[in-house]
Amino acid sequence: MPTSPAQPGTPLVLVSGSGRSGTSSLAGALKRLGLHVPQPEVPASETNPRGFYEPQWVIDFHKRHLKELALFNIDSRPAAVDLVARYVESGSPTAELHEWLSGQLTVHVPRGEQVVVKDPHAFWFAQVWEQVTAELDVDLRWLTALRHPAEVIGSRDIAYLSSQSDDLRLTKETSNVAGWVHAALLTEQAGRGGKRAFVKYGDLLADWRTALAPVQQQLDLAFDTDLSTTEHHDVDDFIEPSMRKSQLTWDDVRTPDWLREMAEEVWQLLGVLTSTPADEATQARLDEIHGDYNARYADAVALTFDHTRAESVLAAREARDAQRSTVQQLRRDLEESRRARPAEAPAVGGREAAQILRRAVVRRVTRR
Repeated sequence: MPTSPAQPGTPLVLVSGSGRSGTSSLAGALKRLGLHVPQPEVPASETNPRGFYEPQWVIDFHKRHLKELALFNIDSRPAAVDLVARYVESGSPTAELHEWLSGQLTVHVPRGEQVVVKDPHAFWFAQVWEQVTAELDVDLRWLTALRHPAEVIGSRDIAYLSSQSDDLRLTKETSNVAGWVHAALLTEQAGRGGKRAFVKYGDLLADWRTALAPVQQQLDLAFDTDLSTTEHHDVDDFIEPSMRKSQLTWDDVRTPDWLREMAEEVWQLLGVLTSTPADEATQARLDEIHGDYNARYADAVALTFDHTRAESVLAAREARDAQRSTVQQLRRDLEESRRARPAEAPAVGGREAAQILRRAVVRRVTRR
């Protein structure tokens, strides 16, 4: 395994954070300001016609490993952190990322270029990125896009949930807000101790030059334009205030008061880090909130133990009943086929019939 790329000290900006927080806008702006996005990129879609600016390999890498662990992008479970840590100990994710990034730096990244890699899943594998970039002598820098949690949660779910029951809305939106809090806390922790910056999505859309000026300084980046001038730039055609389609507030989200208050405080504290990314008092308070979140989550799990157990029993019972119904129907179908068989046709023996029945059951259950 090589220990360093052809270009030691290459700056690599890792754009992470909760999905729908403006990460695509941020990465797209950096690309237009001269940073290199590893190719190929995830293609634009109807949901994001301006583009994602995500390296396809990185997206596939993170999603594949998260799927293996049955984790979501903004998974609210504190135990998810330990699941990832134990999984990473196998060395497989680290070896994969090392091989890909080494290849990028030695073959595909033009000499002297700054690299930007955007993926909202990246914070889950922060330790992998830290280890690999250290091995390859890459200068890793974290950049986090911030957006108010009510807007993040509401950007997709509010329209769907508006016609659902109050109980379903409360459950879904509470889970999403909890996931946002957890992801925000983990993302903030990921970049501690190194170069990092935070930028609010609303600030980026309102005046990208003013929003990115501190980012340029905090991450020690070279842009292809002077941000203090108003000379027209490609970013002016890319970023505009109308991109902020969801402008919801807490009045539009159903969630317990304590969780709403916690999410709001985390949002305010992260806002402090936009100007002082290493503010010790802010980091200490975020750590306190993280501990409180973990404790409240444990209480919620304990409180809902009977509910979870009952749901599990009912789900198992439903699956068993469905399988029995399938077996009974197949037996009826088999009996009817026997009756309809011509007299000269060979009869199906008991063992062969049982095998046919088992195969049919497997096919039907699998389709379910």
